[in-house]
Amino acid sequence: MIIEAGCIGRDREVGEILERAAQLTQTSYLLVTGAAGIGKSTLLRRVAQLAAQQDLSIRTIDDADNLDATELTEVIGENDDAHLVLLTATHETPALMSFLPDVMPLAGLDRDAVAALATARARVVHPTVVDTLTHHTGGNPRDILSLLDELPGRAWSQAGIALPAPGYIVNSVREELEACPTPARRLIEALCILHENESLGVAIELADITDPLGALDDALRTGLVQAPAALVPADAHPRVAGPLIQAAVLEVMGIRRVGEMHRRAADLVTDPVHRLNHRVAATPVPDAALADELDALAQSRATDGEWAAAAELYRQAGRLTSDRLRSDQRTTLSVDALLAAGDCVSAASYVPIVESLRETALRNATLAYLAILRGRSAEAHLRLERAWGIVSFEREPDVAALIAQRFVLHNLVRCRGDELVDWADRAIEMAGDNSPAGIEAAVIRGLGQAWSGDTTGAVASYTDLAERVRFGPQAQRVSMGRGWLELGIDDIGSARSHLETAVSMAALGGSNRISLWSLAWLARVEFLTGDWDTALVTVERGRELADRGGIELATPLLNWTAAQIHSLRGDWSSAHDAADRAAAPAGDYEIMRIPMLLARAQLAEAAADYGKVIRTLEPLRQMAKDTPALVEPGWWPWVDVLANALVVDGRLDEADALLTPFEKRTAARGHRSAAARLGYARARLLGSTGDIHGARKTFERSLELLEGLPLRYDLARVNFAYGQTLRRAGKRRAADTVMATAREIYHSLGATTYVERCDRELKAGGVHTGHAGASHRTERDVTDLTPQEEAVATLVARGLSNREVAAELYISPKTVQYHLTRIYAKLGLRSRSELAASRS
Repeated sequence: MIIEAGCIGRDREVGEILERAAQLTQTSYLLVTGAAGIGKSTLLRRVAQLAAQQDLSIRTIDDADNLDATELTEVIGENDDAHLVLLTATHETPALMSFLPDVMPLAGLDRDAVAALATARARVVHPTVVDTLTHHTGGNPRDILSLLDELPGRAWSQAGIALPAPGYIVNSVREELEACPTPARRLIEALCILHENESLGVAIELADITDPLGALDDALRTGLVQAPAALVPADAHPRVAGPLIQAAVLEVMGIRRVGEMHRRAADLVTDPVHRLNHRVAATPVPDAALADELDALAQSRATDGEWAAAAELYRQAGRLTSDRLRSDQRTTLSVDALLAAGDCVSAASYVPIVESLRETALRNATLAYLAILRGRSAEAHLRLERAWGIVSFEREPDVAALIAQRFVLHNLVRCRGDELVDWADRAIEMAGDNSPAGIEAAVIRGLGQAWSGDTTGAVASYTDLAERVRFGPQAQRVSMGRGWLELGIDDIGSARSHLETAVSMAALGGSNRISLWSLAWLARVEFLTGDWDTALVTVERGRELADRGGIELATPLLNWTAAQIHSLRGDWSSAHDAADRAAAPAGDYEIMRIPMLLARAQLAEAAADYGKVIRTLEPLRQMAKDTPALVEPGWWPWVDVLANALVVDGRLDEADALLTPFEKRTAARGHRSAAARLGYARARLLGSTGDIHGARKTFERSLELLEGLPLRYDLARVNFAYGQTLRRAGKRRAADTVMATAREIYHSLGATTYVERCDRELKAGGVHTGHAGASHRTERDVTDLTPQEEAVATLVARGLSNREVAAELYISPKTVQYHLTRIYAKLGLRSRSELAASRS
């Protein structure tokens, strides 16, 4: 007897039902439908329990499809009070539908709920097995709990286990198979043996039946196979009714018959992978010839970038290899291919096996690869150095090329351009242009060229690659690298197109690892262009992919974008959560540390804490000394943020010293958006020294540079700084016009943090004190306080210090104190607390 593990994974449905009951004005009917075991009764009991606690009027009827119209009417009864009648049924019936109920279909549990169910059952389940269990059972709680109870606890912690069907399903399937005619049974068995994409003709031939239509009719009547749904492709055919049914049929067939059917299927199917899979399934002992065939096909799939398929082929080859050294090599290659596919979770489960093998260059290169994807720079470097030191260039040229390619990846995430290009050239020379290592090295090489200042060569490299690698999974790498480059050189439209293409190609056999980078940089494009809602969706997709694959390398990059958007929109809880998530991975690669610091700096800037901005970004000054991507314009927007904070904090000489070398480099590169960003910081600096003419000229130049580029966030940022500088210089009417433009852009982005700041600036300027968004005060306040004093009073009443108010309004702390003294005198107040109380 299965004991329930609680109503897990149904919070949304429970909440919706209770909310519906709380808002009733008349009796209403809600029918919850779903397959047997899906959790309808458990849901009903949970709702009834909570309804009693909240004094809600809900009447529940379980298994209502077992009642006819008369019985239903009697059970429901009559009541003058408004109440919710909650019914459950496996199927809708005319009697049920006569009450005109709303219908709530109950789907299977999602992955997180399945994991929670396993935890409630005291089972430690490997992350990859959670995914398998979810798919295998369709999220059906009864089936999940049955398997958790029937399989021994130690089995669940192992990756790659083959899940059976629950015992009650096996017994039911056995009865159905024994009762149906022999031809139908053979057809059902054939469908369970073959890949779902195989044609019905192959299944009929494998079943060796003479009356296929009769056998098909009989098979469909068992419910073990299902007819194709309407509106499906013309070549669709009946399929087995789910993974559990397939597992049960195979168990009933027995090992010998399953093996015989697989051997026959291998002679009938045409797909080379399917053919080998059938032969493997029919071969329980080592087979050197079959292992070699698997190895050769794995190499071919790897060349095409189909890493997940290659990983499984290498794994099978290793199992069927009796020679210990060759078996170890194939097992290691399988783990390496899993990493290339972006499945660190599955790969990590085999790491103890790989670590137990004798030391080889390939073993070290594979473990280094895992260290890279987990963000562990020091470990990766040591393992790569060791691999390079022991590899035999004559006997293992392919392994040497693989190590060189890993050095390429290592230097990519260290943001080292020259070293990246050097290792890429070695990998390409050793592996060849069309090898997996060669293509991936070439894809990354273009970024190294750009970070070394050769953007023209980088563009040419990607143009050539796109011509050579036009189809298949390897093309995904080209699209990702090209999009990343285009983002860095202001070709924003092309960047978005290529990154979106790279993301979409994951469904065509591409790598989740490449998809993750594509999503991270696509979110940056969407942020910069002002498509913030879409950017947050992209970030969430990336987070889910990173969690599922166990890749921590891109997590800070994704969360930097989320932190920016949430802080600009005033959602501080989500902003701090994103910043914390950016800092959570223990990795020490530059590509992790840089966005983590930028995320923290964004929160400080949005809160007008410019001292914290300076403290947060100070490490980047030191890092920039040996990190080319940090000093090349267009890749990481930190110099303008730090320089701006230095100016606001009054550290003008430091700001000038920081800006000057970057301005020269940016001018030499001709990078428009980077020049515009540096320009607004320089213009702020000029305004702070009293050179308002130079400031205006520099601000206008920045706006000209942004003209034609879809960078709405940068445009708003420049206008905001321009307006503040003009107001400080006493150019209130001009400041009002510019600040209104900034406000309009920020408002369109939903950036409430800066919309409010713009409103304060506009009010402080005193030109349009009635501007939309300006707060209304009493007549005495408006009469007695100047616009600048009103702005100071508002911020002080909110609890900001003089220094914080100064940063917010872009004035000096002494000026804040001066205004505060006048405010107290005008309003007859003596302290900040009295000022706050007067405005509460």
